[in-house]
Amino acid sequence: MRPQVRALIVDDEPLARRGIRQLLAREPDMVVVGECRDGRAALAALDTLAPDLVFLDVQMPELDAFEVIRARGADRMPIVVFVTAYDAFAVRAFEAQALDYLVKPLVASRFTAAMARVRERVRERRRAVLMVGTPTGSLVVDAGDIDWIEADDYYSRVHIGGARHLIRESLASLWRRLDSSEFVRVHRGALVRLDRIREIRVTPKGRTLAVLRDGTKVPVSRRRRAALQALLRSTARGSPHAAP
Repeated sequence: MRPQVRALIVDDEPLARRGIRQLLAREPDMVVVGECRDGRAALAALDTLAPDLVFLDVQMPELDAFEVIRARGADRMPIVVFVTAYDAFAVRAFEAQALDYLVKPLVASRFTAAMARVRERVRERRRAVLMVGTPTGSLVVDAGDIDWIEADDYYSRVHIGGARHLIRESLASLWRRLDSSEFVRVHRGALVRLDRIREIRVTPKGRTLAVLRDGTKVPVSRRRRAALQALLRSTARGSPHAAP
């Protein structure tokens, strides 16, 4: 199964929003997490919903698409696909780092091709390397080398092969960036790489622990235990990330 892609639809026309929603319904890994009819609402939704993808109409009340990007900052935007009735804004859209530009009325084959590009960009972003601090400077770390990550106030502590590194990014932010098919949130304060989990153990006092390959024991919250066990059973049936 592909990891889910969280999509936000921003368009002042209800029929246009419905059309995008119907096309997304054909893409089983695409999930609509919200809809907005103007630019100001879009800015708020980008903060609260943290989508991977946003469909932006160009001309909207309050703020247009370019003003939304300028207000938030292009580097803080999710993947952007412009959807508009006009082709005259295409150059500006790509200058604003949009991934694609769709002209209404939307054509299903063109939309499908755009979603394939979105998936590839999502994979690239989720494979992103992390910059962690060391006593002598900074170290670039590939996500595949990480064993687990724990929250440390507004920072995160990354565990790699027995070493610990502090990163200036919250756990919630990292969770949005990392590939959800490779990392699982075992409780509010910890992410664990799935292929590092050796077993799930329940203590005599009823606490659930994820035991990693190196023997590290990471607590699992009660409300996440069943989902984690189901995920591990699923990966064991053929995923390359199955724990030994």
